[in-house]
Amino acid sequence: MSMAVVGLIAGMALGFAGYFGGFGAFLLVAALGAVGFVVGRFVEGDFELGDFFRPRDDRRR
Repeated sequence: MSMAVVGLIAGMALGFAGYFGGFGAFLLVAALGAVGFVVGRFVEGDFELGDFFRPRDDRRR
């Protein structure tokens, strides 16, 4: 599935949530989508837990 189709589906889900559930539902769907994205990338092996807790620069002070 191409990234354009994934973006289309995500946009439609956010649109339906915003239309039928209001702004609170829109934010909830957006937040859960972001969490799902991070978990999916972690499962695929693109992220490691250390990536979230390590400082951006690897220089030691």
